Amino acid sequence: MNTPKKRNFKIEAFKHRVEVDPKYAEKTWKVLEHAIHEIYNHNASGLSFEELYRNAYNMVLHKFGDKLYSGLIATMTLHLKEISKSIEAAQGGLFLEELNRKWGEHNKALQMIRDILMYMDRTYVSNNNKTPVHELGLSLWREHIIHSENIRSRLLNMLLEQIYRERTGEVIDRGLMRNITKMLSDLGPSVYQEDFEKPFLEVSASFYSGESQQFIECCSCGEYLKKAERWLNEEMERVTHYLDPKSEPKITSVVEREMIANHMQRLVHMENSGLVDMLVNDRYEDLGRMYSLFRRVPDGLSTIRDVMTSHLREKGKQLVTDPERLRDPVDFVQHLLDEKDKYDKIIGSSFNNDKTFLNALTSSFEYFINLNGRAPEFISLYVDDKFRRGLRGVSEEDVEAVLDKVMTLFRYLQEKDVFEKYYKQHLAKRLLYGKTVSDDAERSLIVKLKTECGYQFTSKLEGMFTDLKTSQDTMQGFSAGQGPEAAGEGPAIVVQVLTTGSWPMQPSAACNLPAELLPVCERFRAYYLGTHTGRRLSWQTNMGTADLRVAFARNQRHELNVSTHQMCILMLFNSADRLGYREIEQATEIPAADLRRCLQSLACVKGKNVLRKEPMSKDVGDDDAFFVNDAFASKYYKVKIGTVAAQKDSEPEKQETRQRVEEDRKPQIEAAIVRIMKSRRVLDHNNVVAEVTRQLQSRFLPNPVVIKKRIESLIEREFLERDKADRKLYRYLA
Repeated sequence: MNTPKKRNFKIEAFKHRVEVDPKYAEKTWKVLEHAIHEIYNHNASGLSFEELYRNAYNMVLHKFGDKLYSGLIATMTLHLKEISKSIEAAQGGLFLEELNRKWGEHNKALQMIRDILMYMDRTYVSNNNKTPVHELGLSLWREHIIHSENIRSRLLNMLLEQIYRERTGEVIDRGLMRNITKMLSDLGPSVYQEDFEKPFLEVSASFYSGESQQFIECCSCGEYLKKAERWLNEEMERVTHYLDPKSEPKITSVVEREMIANHMQRLVHMENSGLVDMLVNDRYEDLGRMYSLFRRVPDGLSTIRDVMTSHLREKGKQLVTDPERLRDPVDFVQHLLDEKDKYDKIIGSSFNNDKTFLNALTSSFEYFINLNGRAPEFISLYVDDKFRRGLRGVSEEDVEAVLDKVMTLFRYLQEKDVFEKYYKQHLAKRLLYGKTVSDDAERSLIVKLKTECGYQFTSKLEGMFTDLKTSQDTMQGFSAGQGPEAAGEGPAIVVQVLTTGSWPMQPSAACNLPAELLPVCERFRAYYLGTHTGRRLSWQTNMGTADLRVAFARNQRHELNVSTHQMCILMLFNSADRLGYREIEQATEIPAADLRRCLQSLACVKGKNVLRKEPMSKDVGDDDAFFVNDAFASKYYKVKIGTVAAQKDSEPEKQETRQRVEEDRKPQIEAAIVRIMKSRRVLDHNNVVAEVTRQLQSRFLPNPVVIKKRIESLIEREFLERDKADRKLYRYLA
């Protein structure tokens, strides 16, 4: 079969040239030029845009794009020069209105012209890197109108004048201003920035500099801040209404610099109205305004924070060193808590709970609380007062709130172990004498202390509660084992068995108990030692209480609540009408200091003097004699007779207490050193000190000198050794 032969097709150009009328371009341009004139003269309604588009299309198609483009420039320039004269001729306030009106007309004309010349825009302009029609119209407007010698400066002055008038309280046409500034933005960022924004910011800086100088001389700090806030808000509102959004950070920065940053120090230190005055008088609104304004400028918040910290430290120092305040520990701590509440509220409501301010508050309290060496004792006394009577009838939520506040002060203490020492003593007395208003509240505080400082801190405190619970069970067993016959014989006793290591009291010699008590005491001793092997009982008669029924003359009967020592003294008068001091001392063997205080309580306190003393005086002498006061009378059947408080610790006794604390710290420091060296094996002196301090700061702040002494002690006992090459390097010896 024969395959068909392929045939190639070819399209060839016309053999003859298409001749174009030499006058075609000129005629067509005249039509388009006339149309542009009519558009600018507002006579566009009679034009055929379809025909005009076709004419422009044909000109570009027939390679007359150059003529069309250059003719467009010339025609638009001609009209813009006429527009420029019209705008220049406008007088006063009509200038901006005429400019705005002509701008609107130019934009409409530009839109129509762009529609007619759309094909030129798409082909000729893009192929020849020319400016598109719309951008060309804006460029010509910028050149012949905005940058005209007679318009440029006049436009700027008119805009700045309008803004000044508005700043001084006059009402201006914001719509007109918005149109003009938008025109400048549409003409390009550089036009808006160079021809308006830059001079606007310079004039604004000058305006606010003058205003700030004027107002700071005559206004208080609070009033000045209100004005600054109002001006700042007005500028932001002005941007919203008729300026470019990008101007907002620039103009607000000008206001912040001129109104706030340049006057920060003077404002915060202003006499009778500055920051300190606001803090003292709880002016939360002014403080909040200062915070919100100062945070906008560099170093603004640090300026407020530094002044607040300085004031708070100075005030706190006065508080903790004021001799009048130190007379009442409860009042002392309450003032600290009130001060803490005050600044918590200020930081919360005015300073937006700023963490840097909270940290400054914490560091300030840590600084001045630890200036007073008795702060741990005072905080413990405050807790003691609350648990004895201050929390009676208070809701559970309020109790928790008080305990949380106490814990806040506790965290500020550097010597937490000193607080533990006093708290343990006060807790022991509350528990033994049944003076606490709520066991649940006591346990809640111990849980908080345990969470804060760990199990070791509270193990002995928890042991006290365990002892009391065990004692209740022991007494139930003892009572059940006595039987009804023994229960009716002699006085009844309630014994609390305390573990020696858990309670803070020092063992003391027991006094001679009355003969009536000895049988029941011996029965309890026999019962307890019979149920617990390997234990030893030691009576602590200086800690107990007793209820005595007493018959006075004229059939006056009362029930006296007294201490165990006072009970021993009073029971002597069952067999004697008169006893001398030395006889009482010999019969009871109560330590002299305690005996004198007991006798003072029984014979020298008005209204509680169940004994008489000869000679009558406030002090008890070795030769004094005592009698039952038959004339004693009270409107109450039950009478509580307290014990005259011991005199406050003398300076040597305080030194002894401090010495005991220091001794208790030594094994803790040594244990920390050994733990660190055991894990590190080799460590230099400075790092040992830093690590020991870090580990122990939750209980106390160890002295580097003491740490060094403990290291020397451990080296002597061969726990550590010095490096032979470097004496500052320590090695752990397994």
